[in-house]
Amino acid sequence: MVVALRLGYPIVLCRLVSSRTQSLGLGNLKPSNVSPQNHRRPISSESSNKASFTVNYLIKSCGLSPEEAKLAATKVELQSPKGADSVLALLSSHGLSETQILRVVKSYPRVLVADPEKTLAPKIEFFSSVGLSRVDLARVLTFNPQLLSRSLENQIVPSYNLLRSLISEENVVAVLKRRSWLFLENHSRNVMPNIELLRELGMPRACMSLLVAHDTQVLMHNHEDLAQVIDEVRDMGFDLKKSTFVVALRALCGKSYRAIWNRNREIYKKCWGWSDDDVLSAFRKSPQCMILSEKKIMETMDFLVNKMGWPAAMIPTFPIILCFSLENRIIPRCSVVKVLMKKGLVDENMSLAYAVLPAEKQFLERFMIRYLSQVPNLISVYEGELEVQDV
Repeated sequence: MVVALRLGYPIVLCRLVSSRTQSLGLGNLKPSNVSPQNHRRPISSESSNKASFTVNYLIKSCGLSPEEAKLAATKVELQSPKGADSVLALLSSHGLSETQILRVVKSYPRVLVADPEKTLAPKIEFFSSVGLSRVDLARVLTFNPQLLSRSLENQIVPSYNLLRSLISEENVVAVLKRRSWLFLENHSRNVMPNIELLRELGMPRACMSLLVAHDTQVLMHNHEDLAQVIDEVRDMGFDLKKSTFVVALRALCGKSYRAIWNRNREIYKKCWGWSDDDVLSAFRKSPQCMILSEKKIMETMDFLVNKMGWPAAMIPTFPIILCFSLENRIIPRCSVVKVLMKKGLVDENMSLAYAVLPAEKQFLERFMIRYLSQVPNLISVYEGELEVQDV
C-alpha cells in the first residue's frame, strides 16, 4: 500500500512504500534466534526475574556476550520476546546483518522496546526515501543507532531540511553516510548560530556548501569556540570567500585537529628546518599540508629532499605537493624526470614542481610523449616496471 508522509516541511514530500507486514516476517536471523517458542529460559525464573530473561534474550537472540548482555540489561528490560523479535526482524528485513544488528543492540539496547511499526519503520523508510541505499542504510544505522531514538518530525526531518537548504540531495546523503551525528544535534544551540555568523561575516554560498558537505563537524562546535577560531584563521591571512578558509577552519577546530596541527608544525621545523614563517606560508597556500599524518609527511619529504635532491626550504613554496599520492603521482613522475636529467634532456636545476603540479595530460605531453622517441622505455619507468638506474 502506497502512503504519503506529510510532515509539514517544504522540502520533504515523500511517497513511501509501506511493506511492514511483509518486512516484519523477513530476516537473515536464524529462526531459533527470533522465534518465541525456541527461547530457552528457566521456567521458574521467567515471570519473576525479568532481568535474567533480558540477559538470556540478549545472549541467545542478539549474540551479545554474557558481559555485554549484563551491561545492556541495565539499560533495557524486556517483558516478553514478541516485541523484540519484531524489531530484530525489521532490522534484518532492511539489510542489517546479524553482526550489524548485534552492534546496534549493543550500542542502543532500548531499540528492542521501540514500536517497530509506529516508531522504527517510518524512520528507516524516510532514510531510504532520501537516497540511502540498502547497504548504506545498514552501515549508517550500525554506526549511529541513536538515529532511531530521535523524533522523525521534530529532529530527523528538520535536520534533513536544514542540510537540503544548503547542499544538494546527493551531498545530504554523503553527510548522512559520513557525519550522521548532525541528525542528533540541537541545531539552535550551535549549528544555526555558527551558520548565521559565517553568513554575517560574508562567507559565500559556495564555501558554506563546501563546509556543510565536507566538514559538517565544524558547524557542531561550541559557538563561542568556533567564533574564536574564525578570528584566528582570519588573522592568519585567510580569505573567508575562498575554499582554503574552510579547510583552515577544519585544521584548527577542535582539540584533536589542533593537536595534529601543532605536531606537524614541530615535524616541519625540527626534522626539515622550516621556520615559523615557512609553516605559516605553507599553511596559507595549502591548509591540507598541516593535517597530514606524520608518516605521510616524513615519507614524502624524505623522497623529495633525500632522493630527488630538492631543498627542504623550497617545499613551502609548493606545499600542495605534500598532499599528492607518493606512490601514484610523485614517484612515477619524478622517476621519469630523473631519467631525462640523467640523459641530459632536461635541465638538472628544473623545479620538480614543474613536473609534479601539472594535470596528467599536461605531464604526459611535456615529459613523456616529447621524449619517447629518444627514450622508448620511459613508459616502463613511469609504470614502475623499470628502475631509473636500469635505463
